[in-house]
Amino acid sequence: MIDARGRGLPIVGGGIGMAVLALVVYLMGGDPTAILNRGGQGQQVPRDVGAPAGAPGAAAQDQMAQFVSVVLADTEDTWSAIFKQKYGRDYEDPQLVLFSGAVRSACGLAQAAMGPFYCPKDHRVYIDLSFYRELRDRFGAPGDFAQAYVIAHEVGHHVQNLVGISDKVRAAQERSDKAGANALSVDLELQADCYAGVWGHHAQRARNILEPGDIDEALNAASAIGDDKIQKATRGYVVPESFTHGSSAQRQQWFRRGFESGNLDACDTFSQANTRAAY
Repeated sequence: MIDARGRGLPIVGGGIGMAVLALVVYLMGGDPTAILNRGGQGQQVPRDVGAPAGAPGAAAQDQMAQFVSVVLADTEDTWSAIFKQKYGRDYEDPQLVLFSGAVRSACGLAQAAMGPFYCPKDHRVYIDLSFYRELRDRFGAPGDFAQAYVIAHEVGHHVQNLVGISDKVRAAQERSDKAGANALSVDLELQADCYAGVWGHHAQRARNILEPGDIDEALNAASAIGDDKIQKATRGYVVPESFTHGSSAQRQQWFRRGFESGNLDACDTFSQANTRAAY
C-alpha cells in the first residue's frame, strides 16, 4: 500500500504476488511515487477512447472504457449536487486517464500491475482496465457494480483532496510513528469506502441505477481487498497494526454505512471508536 508520503508494499515473488499487489494498491489514494519506480511507456487515453481499433479484445476494451466513463460522469453529477448543498461551492471534476502497460502521472510512473489509483497532485483517476479481469478471475469479485465501487472509491479520495482532508492526514502522518501513520491511512481509506457508498445512495435515489445484487457485488469487492484477507493469503497470518486500508469487515461496514445514510457526516472514520474495532 501507499500512503500520502509514498510508502510502498514489498512485492511478493511469483504470479500471485503481482495480482495481490494490484489489489492492495488499487485503493491507495495517496502519492504512489515510492513504488512507481520502474520503466515503461504509458498511453494517456481520452475518456471516450478504448483499445486501438483492431487490437485483440478491442471491442471489450471499448465497452469497458465506456462503462468507466459513464460511472465517472455519474459520480460527477452526485458530487456536484452534494458540494453545492453542503459546501456552497462548485465541485471540480477529476480527470480520467485510461492506460495500458504503464503511465506517467504527477505522482510518478505507474505500472499496470499496480491497478487503479488517484494522484492528488494532478487530480486524475488512473485506471488500467485489465485490473478488472484480475478482480473478477483471480479474486472472485465480478460484476458491474464491483467495478463501479473501485471508481467511486478513487473519486472518494478526490473529494478528500478537494476538501482538505488528505492534506491534514499527510501532516498528521509526518508527526506520527509508523503505527500511527498506518492507522491514519486506514482512516483515510475507510472514509473513501464510505464516500463510495454515499455516491451509491444518491445515485440510486436520483437515477435508480441499481439492479438486484449490485450492492452485494460492491461488498464482495470490498471484502476481497481487506488487509486481513490479503495478509492471510500472502503471509499465512494477520498483523492488524500493519494494516493501511482496513479489514474486510471494516471495508464492508463503511461502504454500507455510506450507502445506507447518504450522509458525509456519517463517514467520520477518524474517531478511534469507529475504526479501531477488532478485525
